[in-house]
Amino acid sequence: MKIIRSKQELQIEIEAIKRSGKTVGFVPTMGALHDGHKALVSRAVAENDLSIVSVFVNPTQFNNAADLEKYPRDLKADADMLESVGCNLIFAPTSDEVYDKEELNSRFEFDFGGLDTVMEGRFRPGHFNGVVQIVSKLFQLVQPTKAYFGEKDFQQLAIIHRMVKLLKMDVEIVDCPIVRESSGLALSSRNQRLTPEQHKNAIEISKVLFESRNFAAQLAPKELSEWVVDKINSTEGLEVEYFDIADAHTLQTIDTWCNEAVGCVAVFCGEVRLIDNIRYNL
Repeated sequence: MKIIRSKQELQIEIEAIKRSGKTVGFVPTMGALHDGHKALVSRAVAENDLSIVSVFVNPTQFNNAADLEKYPRDLKADADMLESVGCNLIFAPTSDEVYDKEELNSRFEFDFGGLDTVMEGRFRPGHFNGVVQIVSKLFQLVQPTKAYFGEKDFQQLAIIHRMVKLLKMDVEIVDCPIVRESSGLALSSRNQRLTPEQHKNAIEISKVLFESRNFAAQLAPKELSEWVVDKINSTEGLEVEYFDIADAHTLQTIDTWCNEAVGCVAVFCGEVRLIDNIRYNL
């Protein structure tokens, strides 16, 4: 397994891969890898001739400087995990390698079609501009056949699909199910920042989401949303930032149930912000 730091060296590798006609599975990450990432990479390895993983903590998608600073970084541990599942190449550039000063200091513009104004977009202004900025850059550099994303970041995944369509990128986006602990807690790099007590409290998030499915047939989306928020907030140490039940395609909040609805939540567990979602198929 190779670890590449520069775009120039990556370009040489990609040109050789393209000449050989091999397929490339790509998983973009910000490091601090866990079993959720491992599942994405394992699938990329199984479905392609070669697999590439990027490890880059992207500064342009953080609207909170303290959050960027606290984001866990351990390339050696990440590399060990990736090698264990058969990854062929890691692209781990510095910020200076990826962006020039103008890109870092100006807002990346994109037509989100309203996907960015709800849920995460309401509370993290500019976040998805940074996501599209870095993912579009990485796709241009890596030129993957398939790219793998987890459904835990449901809104991000919808935006990536739109980006590929609008920019006419020749890559297949593969949606991968949320990977959870046996307790039900969605795996996240941020879980590393939870104390044992906070981790215990955080399990309540997924418990409430799963339980809410039992009431979907009896309650309107707004009523169920209120129930979920009250139930999670009743757990000590948890505070819901938002819970929206939305159309899974448009991400717009629904007043009456549709064929494919998704409930997306963001919860503060102490200072750690966790997200999760649940599908309602009535």
